[in-house]
Amino acid sequence: MKKKHIYFYFFFIFLFLLRSNKNIYSQEKSKVNGPREKSFKEQFKSNKIIRAEKKEKKRKERAENKAVKKHHKRIQTKKVRKRMRKSSKSANRHNNNKSEFFVKKWLKKHQ
Repeated sequence: MKKKHIYFYFFFIFLFLLRSNKNIYSQEKSKVNGPREKSFKEQFKSNKIIRAEKKEKKRKERAENKAVKKHHKRIQTKKVRKRMRKSSKSANRHNNNKSEFFVKKWLKKHQ
């Protein structure tokens, strides 16, 4: 009697699994209402357009900054421009961790 019950239970479990197992197969297309995935070429093309836009934006910003700097320098007096040039050179030298020319060091007044 026990074997009949076991077979009976297995049979119902088997039928239950067959009925509930419809959407498990990976080859079937599921009905998803989201946007479809882009192919590699489409992604590359859209990224290329975005990169070109960023590059153009960056180029315009640089040109604008250059124009602002040029205007700022142009409105200064000759002495101030000379002082700015000198201080920018020394700042670049300090930023690059380079010391002054050795002859310049020798001839500098020590205080």
